[in-house]
Amino acid sequence: MKIITVCGMGMGTSLILKMTIESVLKKEGLSAEVVHSDLGSAKAQNADLFAISVDMVNAFEESGKNYVAVQSVFDENGVRETVLPVVKKFLEGNEK
Repeated sequence: MKIITVCGMGMGTSLILKMTIESVLKKEGLSAEVVHSDLGSAKAQNADLFAISVDMVNAFEESGKNYVAVQSVFDENGVRETVLPVVKKFLEGNEK
């Protein structure tokens, strides 16, 4: 599974979200390729899931990409609640 975390410049928020997602996945015993990107580049890339902060929803929803929005990129519990169910569903669907 490939997850791209996205923010405006691709350096701050997306990098923090990448690290938070990786931490949550590790604690759950799951793995995925997680990379970070700026918004413009992300729209041209393919991934199984895009993770964005809620302030980017308007800019990203028109892309037609599969995404989840998180309230706080620092909050592991919030990431666990929003990102983890999507990752688990994807992984379960690809085991068959």
